[in-house]
Amino acid sequence: MTGTAVSPSTPALQLAQLHAWYGDSHVLHGVDLEVQRGELVSLLGRNGSGRSTTLKSIVRLVDRTEGSIRIHGVAVERAAAHQVARQGVGYCPEERGIFTALTTRENLDLLPRLGHGGMAIEQIYTMFPNLRERAASMAGKLSGGEQQMLAMARILRTGASILLLDEITEGLAPVIVDRLADVTRALKELGYTILMVEQNLQFVQDIADRHYVMESGRIVDTVSNAELASKRATIDRLLSV
Repeated sequence: MTGTAVSPSTPALQLAQLHAWYGDSHVLHGVDLEVQRGELVSLLGRNGSGRSTTLKSIVRLVDRTEGSIRIHGVAVERAAAHQVARQGVGYCPEERGIFTALTTRENLDLLPRLGHGGMAIEQIYTMFPNLRERAASMAGKLSGGEQQMLAMARILRTGASILLLDEITEGLAPVIVDRLADVTRALKELGYTILMVEQNLQFVQDIADRHYVMESGRIVDTVSNAELASKRATIDRLLSV
């Protein structure tokens, strides 16, 4: 996988007939989706619908996949996880993936630069002022919201241009959710491409360009923000427990 010129019309991320397994468990059943450069797209669905597995499949954290995964037109379905990262993909897992025994600043410093344009520390602190205030604090002592901010800040440091965000608002206070909405909107304005798994429809409807709805490991609908009102009853049914 080498860096070659990519047409502006080439999707930043494209999945075609993607299947995925954990052991013998067949979780994804032919997922097709694409995200254009600079788009913010959400994956909606119930828990267990395959949304998180879709993100993990992209970054090669499932046992087996079949189908096509392309990053800026480059096939990565046979790549190792570190090779996908070097194509400019940053993954923020639901469990956040920070080093709790290190300080906030050490978490931000202990990262490889995988691409050009990784955010400098001062840029990070401007976007996440809480992290400046808690720079010397152990990451394990941060609040849930601050830990989520740190998890996002870590992938921004790497130079990733495609961000895969898994349930970044889960369990957080409304004031923190509002702050993360501001940050996510700012990242989109900076040109990042974002695919996010989210259960909070109120959160994503204000920031996303469009939404893929998943059920039983498949994409069952694609909805633009303009269509949300007319399809709200169907989406509510698909998201209900």
